[in-house]
Amino acid sequence: MVEEKIKGMFANERVIAEAVPLAKSLYDKSRFGSPFEKERFQYSLVEAFYLFEKGKMDIYDGKKKLNFESFLKKARKIEPNFWVKYCMYKDLRNRGYITKTALKFGAPFRVYDRGVKPGEQHARWIVFPVHEGSNFTWYEFSAKNRVAHSTRKR
Repeated sequence: MVEEKIKGMFANERVIAEAVPLAKSLYDKSRFGSPFEKERFQYSLVEAFYLFEKGKMDIYDGKKKLNFESFLKKARKIEPNFWVKYCMYKDLRNRGYITKTALKFGAPFRVYDRGVKPGEQHARWIVFPVHEGSNFTWYEFSAKNRVAHSTRKR
């Protein structure tokens, strides 16, 4: 028996897919993607790459099916820090946390307690993925801390 996969279409800063049963199930269970227009879902690049890596999604650019390297290359052109963000996203998801984008909070991600879905409660944390070799000034660190405090996040 062939396992159903979501067919995602690369669309600049996101991936769009039809609302097939697997897409609906992953959204209902773990909040992957978000409903978009009628009977479609949109996924952030990190969400789509995670589902791609887990064998749940095939991603296309037009009629061309993307492989690991080609998706990564396209994503890095759009988000130079993509790999660092993806590593953080993957680690949090693998630990059972629902992780969503947080652009309106001034951060890459918002993270919910285990077992909590967006819409049921507010996110507990905002996360700023940083490469381990990066340097931050106290001003930069303080600014990120202010964002967390002003949005009532940790």
